[in-house]
Amino acid sequence: MSRVGKSPVNIPTGVKVNVTGKFVQAEGPKGKLSCTVHERIEIEQEASVIVLKRNSDSKTDKALHGTSRAILSNVIVGVSKGWTKELEIRGVGYRGEQKGKAVNLLLGYSHPILFTPPTGITVKMDGNLKIVVEGVDRQQVGQVAATLRGFKPPEPYKGKGVRYANEVVIQKEVKKT
Repeated sequence: MSRVGKSPVNIPTGVKVNVTGKFVQAEGPKGKLSCTVHERIEIEQEASVIVLKRNSDSKTDKALHGTSRAILSNVIVGVSKGWTKELEIRGVGYRGEQKGKAVNLLLGYSHPILFTPPTGITVKMDGNLKIVVEGVDRQQVGQVAATLRGFKPPEPYKGKGVRYANEVVIQKEVKKT
């Protein structure tokens, strides 16, 4: 069996999960989310545990088993705790500011970048050099963080730009003549 797929998904207190066929809806203190499990994977819900099983040991089924379990776990963690990503702005003159729900970024371009997050995602400025992205959907939080990083990725010579809080940027040595 898949190592990830065989472990059960625990449902924390305060989270309601409704399984209808292959469709799973979860509702918790942070919000609502739903996901669809692949047709080859079976779902069994007990009191506070969901177990996913597969019919065969084919390579595709093994991969779907672990992936389906991970997606379902992400949904349940999202509605109970939520997901966050932190980014840092580095560079002389680089900064950001909160404008309502939007974020105004000054990243060395001739114009400021005004980024409005999609619904369900909140973007906050912690000071003027830290960005915190929060939301229920893990994929959407990661995509918004990647979009913000994409406005000015860290460059390899001085390390200036927008980077994840725990990202290590390996700096190159300047060319010597």
